[in-house]
Amino acid sequence: MARVLDATGLPAGVAGTVVTVGTFDGVHRGHVALLDTLVRRAHESGLRSVLVTFDPHPLEVVNPAAAPPLLTVAPERLEVLAGTAVDFVAVLPFTHELQRLAADEFVDRVLLERFQMRELWMGHDHHFGRNRSGNVALLRALGAARGFRVEVLPPVTASEGAISSTAIRRAIAGGDLAHAAEGLGRPYAISGRVVPGAGRGRAMGFRTINVALPSPRKLLPPEGVYVVHVETPLGPYGGMMNLGPRPTFGESAVHVEAHLFDADGDFYDLPVRVDVLGWLRETQKFSGPAALVAQLKEDEKAARAALTRQWRAATLQGYPKGS
Repeated sequence: MARVLDATGLPAGVAGTVVTVGTFDGVHRGHVALLDTLVRRAHESGLRSVLVTFDPHPLEVVNPAAAPPLLTVAPERLEVLAGTAVDFVAVLPFTHELQRLAADEFVDRVLLERFQMRELWMGHDHHFGRNRSGNVALLRALGAARGFRVEVLPPVTASEGAISSTAIRRAIAGGDLAHAAEGLGRPYAISGRVVPGAGRGRAMGFRTINVALPSPRKLLPPEGVYVVHVETPLGPYGGMMNLGPRPTFGESAVHVEAHLFDADGDFYDLPVRVDVLGWLRETQKFSGPAALVAQLKEDEKAARAALTRQWRAATLQGYPKGS
């Protein structure tokens, strides 16, 4: 499991590292391929592996109007990265001071001085330093002068071309969860803590959990009702989720509200991860609670059937139930 570091550098006793640098939004299959190579090279060379990333996203500082919504906000991204075989994940606060560093200054002051870099591994489209001047040619020249190796990995492709955070954002925004999951290598997820709701679900026989969004920067799929799988400290549950307003009750604010099948217990204030598996229907206004309950019963049948199909498909591929 990766150890998360602050900006000060490595713990004592680490003499050399294999490094990669980037935002790693989504930690998608292309990122994972890069990290697998990073770890393998570290083992082969007797060094330690280090992923250097930033918070906030650099564009939030450099050009806030152009900053994209995030596939994984900082806690989500660190949760995924912590489960990799990388030795260290270093999170650098992205400030205007860091923005002003030229590529050679970033290499010297950060990668060499703080993180003892001996090799730098990059994705095919990555640049860093002031004005994105740290391209492959410049970094290889710096490596030759300062004694570190630079390697670039080709893109990882999926059914619709090269995998990228931009392409996955486009799929999520368009409600194309299947292609998003193909690029990510896992279902798209929303993480947050369970907060109190109005209690209407319990009264209607469909007790729900209300999940607070981790950040307004989080990218959400289109509003609607979805099939979900929810990881909680009390166990994993299949379920269905309404993402959006509650028009039957005159509420226009967007909520993440999930009904967990066969769940029992108190989930308040617990952290949960909602894996969004598939679309059921649009959010709609009903004539009253009775009409809504009738529809929720139909939604539950459809969601349970979808979860059963997905479980059977996963079992045929050798994955255990609940994975």
